[in-house]
Amino acid sequence: MRMKNINLFQYTTALVFTIFFVVTGCQNFDEPPFGDFPLDGPEITLTFPNPNGSTIIRSVEPITSIIMDFSVSDDIAISNIIVQFDGTEIANMSEFTDPKMVDIDDLLYDNVNTGSHTVTITAIDSDGNEDIVTTTFIKEDTPPYNPLFGEIFYMSFEDTYTDLVSNTDATSVGSPTFGEGKIGQAYDGAADSRLEFPSEGLAQGTSFSTTFWLKIDPSDGRSGIINISTPTPAGPADKSSGFGLIREGGADSQRFILLAGNGSGTTWVNPGAPATIDPTLNQWVHFGITFSDSKASLYMDGKLVGQSDFTGIDWTGVGDLVIMSGDPNFNGWNHKTEKGLMDELRIYDRTLSESDIQTIMVKEQAAFYMNFDDTYMDLVSNTDATIVGSPSFDDGVFGKAYKGAADSRLEFPSEGLAQGTSFSTTFWLKIDPSDGRSGIINISTPTPAGPADKSSGFGLIREGGADSQRFILLAGNGSGTTWVNPGAPATIDPTLNQWVHFGITFSDSKATLYMDGELVGQSDFTGIDWTGVGDLVIMSGDPNFNGWNHKTEKGLMDDLYIFHKTLTQEEIRSMVND
Repeated sequence: MRMKNINLFQYTTALVFTIFFVVTGCQNFDEPPFGDFPLDGPEITLTFPNPNGSTIIRSVEPITSIIMDFSVSDDIAISNIIVQFDGTEIANMSEFTDPKMVDIDDLLYDNVNTGSHTVTITAIDSDGNEDIVTTTFIKEDTPPYNPLFGEIFYMSFEDTYTDLVSNTDATSVGSPTFGEGKIGQAYDGAADSRLEFPSEGLAQGTSFSTTFWLKIDPSDGRSGIINISTPTPAGPADKSSGFGLIREGGADSQRFILLAGNGSGTTWVNPGAPATIDPTLNQWVHFGITFSDSKASLYMDGKLVGQSDFTGIDWTGVGDLVIMSGDPNFNGWNHKTEKGLMDELRIYDRTLSESDIQTIMVKEQAAFYMNFDDTYMDLVSNTDATIVGSPSFDDGVFGKAYKGAADSRLEFPSEGLAQGTSFSTTFWLKIDPSDGRSGIINISTPTPAGPADKSSGFGLIREGGADSQRFILLAGNGSGTTWVNPGAPATIDPTLNQWVHFGITFSDSKATLYMDGELVGQSDFTGIDWTGVGDLVIMSGDPNFNGWNHKTEKGLMDDLYIFHKTLTQEEIRSMVND
């Protein structure tokens, strides 16, 4: 027994020594002892406004609001979160349900004025560690949106989910974001995400249309695109009220199906092949959906692809407008989230024609647009032109129009506009013949003075007398000037005091002039060159295209568009007849 006790002591001593050796052997004495390592501290993840400083908030109101979205995590406990706006504390939080993870997605600040602003978020944990994140954003003033074509709803998705007609925000469900759109930014879908918007005011009458651009994400075999539908029953085929557009297929083929309820049953528009796309092409497709009291119709890229007899849409018991998902009301057969892109969503209280849809589609591809409704702003870039002289506004074809004055014009940077050989511009014009000649529009080199010597850019001029004015288009291909000088076909009687629609197009083979949708002149052309050109100048030949006294146009201009494509005559006619 004694020997056994001695041996036990020896073994115990050896074991303790061994454990001590292992523990101390593992300890690096250049580092703090166990238990004294610093913890990571809090970590802030800012979602909105964008941490890279790219967020722009646009509002028709001089004072607007911002909803901040961020989260804070910590490995022990968050004790305090402070939010500052332009250096002033607007929130101080210290009570948290979960002190290790705090999600803030609804912090509202409603005193945002025009200009640049700074948001700073500070998080402090119970050990006194802190993290600070700072970002900037810009609030810009925009003119009130002027609805067209009977629009009652319009989302541009330019870093906002706001309906620009009612100036009301949609409810964001899940985590959608913004991506590169057909025009500017677009809605970018995500798993289990969608937008919801009250359908009251939208879901009414049998005349109803919607248009939008879509680029799908085929990683899901099927999805819901847009719907205003009843919550039950679940199956789309059983919906007797409202409507929904869905897609289904595989990674290399997707077909679109429209369903709508007339109050007693569901009407299908299921065209098959005409409404099928190859998603591997990764292309934007323009959609139009129209309802009347006799037809339900589906359009893709401006063409009618499917139509069914229909006695008129019924809206009894429908829920919200849901964008980019079949959830929660139209998800039968697993038509749920669309993780692709949507842009330029519009809803109308009228039944659009095919020509209407084509016109909308064309206009939405503009690189530049001025409507002159009490503003000289390009509504694509939301950038103001420089005003020279004292132009004003007068009655236009649509709302207001630019009204010229002596020695007056608009100038706008041509960077971003003057590019490529595919280029078009369209506008309405009513001249003032008190001057025998004038410059209408140009992007041109400053020298030499004579329009005939311009080897880069283009210009449209007019000349004649008080009872006859002809229009001449000139463009440079890099080595010389091409003239489109049709004579009589491009001549008007200014005493009639009428609006005339102009279309100018360039390709790598032709320079073309249209008036009121008709081809009046065309010349062979090897493609426009933009070397050394100055600003876009509107309603004057000054300062770059004023040779032979083609200077100020004191008449009226309305609805000026520029496109980075060569418009067809059909597309130009659709704009004349809108």
